[in-house]
Amino acid sequence: MLPHPKGEATSIADAFHECSLGLHKIDRSGLDDNARPWVIKLEELMDTTDLADPNDVGTWTVKAEQLTLDQKFELSRIIAELAHWFDRKFWKDG
Repeated sequence: MLPHPKGEATSIADAFHECSLGLHKIDRSGLDDNARPWVIKLEELMDTTDLADPNDVGTWTVKAEQLTLDQKFELSRIIAELAHWFDRKFWKDG
């Protein structure tokens, strides 16, 4: 997801958007004990509740700008883990 020509925050905001699209209609009952906590944590990292966007850059960009380095690493790890989990599930259950 990195680097982005408009900067790291834009890249992360784009990833938030893509993850949101992927999680929008997911059947949570189909998640196992590995994937469920990843989805919950991803949604926590993406949460923009109570964020102000005075510069009209988008709340996901504002959120991305506020992430710590550890949170960025965690976000990358979670996205990779979920991608791998869905890939295995697709090919296993396909």
